[in-house]
Amino acid sequence: MTQNKTVPTRTREIHLASRPHGAPGPENFRLVHTDLPELAPGQVLVANTVMSVDPYMRGRMNDAKSYVPPFQVGAPLDGGAVGTVIASRSEEVPVGASVLHALGWREHAVLPAASVRAVDTSQVADSAYLGVLGMPGMTAYAGLLYAAEMVPGDVVFVSGAAGAVGSLVGQIARLSGASRVIGSAGSPEKVARLRELGFDAALNYRDGSLSEQLGAAAPDGIDVYFDNVGGDHLEAAITHLRTDGRVAMCGAISQYNATEPTCAPRNLALAIGKRLTLRGFIVGKYAEQVRPEFTARVGAWLTQGEIQWDETVRDGLQSAPQAFIDMLAGANTGKMLVRL
Repeated sequence: MTQNKTVPTRTREIHLASRPHGAPGPENFRLVHTDLPELAPGQVLVANTVMSVDPYMRGRMNDAKSYVPPFQVGAPLDGGAVGTVIASRSEEVPVGASVLHALGWREHAVLPAASVRAVDTSQVADSAYLGVLGMPGMTAYAGLLYAAEMVPGDVVFVSGAAGAVGSLVGQIARLSGASRVIGSAGSPEKVARLRELGFDAALNYRDGSLSEQLGAAAPDGIDVYFDNVGGDHLEAAITHLRTDGRVAMCGAISQYNATEPTCAPRNLALAIGKRLTLRGFIVGKYAEQVRPEFTARVGAWLTQGEIQWDETVRDGLQSAPQAFIDMLAGANTGKMLVRL
């Protein structure tokens, strides 16, 4: 085994203490000290440097069947993280390598070498692999261009447009030839940021009827709606989608903390006459197919300064639960991260 001079024998993790009912609170999380096991052949020990908190994690806190297994009460949570290998029993992944993996919510992770991906942090920050070059970036790219089948000339509307995914959707739409890009967000500061990112129109959904605002921003209608919010946003989009319009249903953050079933859009029948396509998707469907193209195009845009990405960063593992809670409440601009 190769290792740095000092390898810890104990670490800290965030466990799910109880399942939330409605919005999660600090009482649903527990900071736990635990022993690190000896590495088995083929394993690596990673000291995490940055971890992600994401909206999809809220669904995993419920004891319900979904496309990913639920978190278990009394066990550590997990999610995207980047770190440095500090001990290795693998010839393929040496000590000192920067790696991306799925065991966040802890300061150190023991993983099979086959389940980490080496990343180059000499050209971009480690956090980029949790944002613009990671799952949010891939979600934005594949959702817009593959799930929603955007083509040049389309008018595109994005909800949650100041978030990690939405802010990239808007920029990718502009760079891919959209004739007009419209975003919604929940504060004047976020609306101003969307304009800086090149959105043609930015709506504050707290400023009155979203449908009326969208109608004013797109008087001839929209062709594509990238949905991160659900609820009234989806309803407004259905009203203003043109014939053969497409919806990429990525998330429904307005409903994640609901304690009662939420009603479907009241105007859903419009989808019949308009011949709308409403397509739910998860990025895993497209990842292998799209990754080389995504890496090449988005990498070039980054190099050329065509894409910007925002981060909201909290410090220390102990801040991760509140970072997650705040992210669900919309406190972040861009990607919410925890620096370890």
